[in-house]
Amino acid sequence: MKSSILFLIYGISVVNALVLQSGKRHVTKELFVANGGQFGYWSAPEYCPPGTFASGFSMKIEADQFSGDDTALNSIKLTCTDMSGHAQLGYQVTSGEGPFGSWSSVENCPPSTYLIDFSLQVEGQQGGKDDTSANYIKFNCRDYDGNNHWTELNHPPGRGIWGSFGAFSDRCDAHSAICGLATKVESSQGNGDDTALNDVKFYCCDDGVHGPVVG
Repeated sequence: MKSSILFLIYGISVVNALVLQSGKRHVTKELFVANGGQFGYWSAPEYCPPGTFASGFSMKIEADQFSGDDTALNSIKLTCTDMSGHAQLGYQVTSGEGPFGSWSSVENCPPSTYLIDFSLQVEGQQGGKDDTSANYIKFNCRDYDGNNHWTELNHPPGRGIWGSFGAFSDRCDAHSAICGLATKVESSQGNGDDTALNDVKFYCCDDGVHGPVVG
C-alpha cells in the first residue's frame, strides 16, 4: 500500500514537472503564411511538453449564422505525441481562443509522423459586409527524420465556407517538427463585426540537443 502511494505521488510530481516545463523548447524555425487577417492581437506562444511534437489538431469553428454575425475559425489546438508515437497523457495545447463555436474532432497524422507545415483558408476584408477572416486550416505530416513520407492532413469536409486557401508555409527541417503555436485573435466586438481568429504562427522544434531554449 505504501509503495502504491509513493508511486502515485511520484507520478503526479512527474506530470506536474512536465506541464511546468512545457514552454521550454529548442525552436529551430517559425512558420507563417502571407494571407492572415489583420484584426486582433497575438497571444503568447504555447508549446508541447519537451520530448513531444504535434501529431494532430482540432479546430474551434462557429457554424454559419445565416443572417447573424459569422466568425468561422476561433481557435486551433495541437495534440502532442512523444517520439514513440504515444499521446503525452492526452496533452493538447492552444494559444489565444475566440469565444464562439465548438471544437471539431481531432485529426491525427499517420503513426510516427508529425505536422511540419500548414496552409490557412482566409476570407479577405468585406468592406461594410460581414468579415470572418480565418476559416480553416490544413497541414502536411512527415516523419521526424525528414524522409519522404508525406501525408496531407485535413478535417472533413476539407474547407470552410468563406475565403480560399493560401500557399503552404515553409516546412520544418529534417530532425524537427511542429511543437507549438501562437494565434492572432480579435476579441468580442459586442454589437460590432466579430472575426475571432485571424492568423496563426507555428514553431518547429528539434529534440533539444541544439538551439536556444525559449519560453
